[in-house]
Amino acid sequence: MKQFLVINGPNLNYLGKREPEIYGSTTLVDLENSLKTKGEALDLSLDFLQSNHEGVIIDAMYKANETCDGILLNPGAFTHYSYAIRDCIASLNIPVVEVHISNVHAREEFRHTSVIAPVSAGQIVGFGLFGYEMGINALKNIAEGKE
Repeated sequence: MKQFLVINGPNLNYLGKREPEIYGSTTLVDLENSLKTKGEALDLSLDFLQSNHEGVIIDAMYKANETCDGILLNPGAFTHYSYAIRDCIASLNIPVVEVHISNVHAREEFRHTSVIAPVSAGQIVGFGLFGYEMGINALKNIAEGKE
């Protein structure tokens, strides 16, 4: 059974409350429960972490590098400026797929640049919460050598 870590960065603990016109009304707990069910159907084990703190995310990624087959990461605002997270991903031996709920390229100019994308296996944007399912499927294919 493949093991993946799903990491949600800053402010994603407010899913369902924060700007529902952009992010929807589903809570983070609802999203995690849905992904866990979908993961089980795909014979995957998923762990979840949400943190508003860069160092916590970095520590979790290094730990996952030793115990997991891949990481699905929504870095939130860290996408645009966290060279520390970018450098961490570059040093990992497991794939990281970057996911965003909204289409960051159709929003404010500062959201158009990701320092994470160049070191990720891929980037999924603009498909709402379904993007997480797409990311899990992508990680599964990569882990099984079906890239």
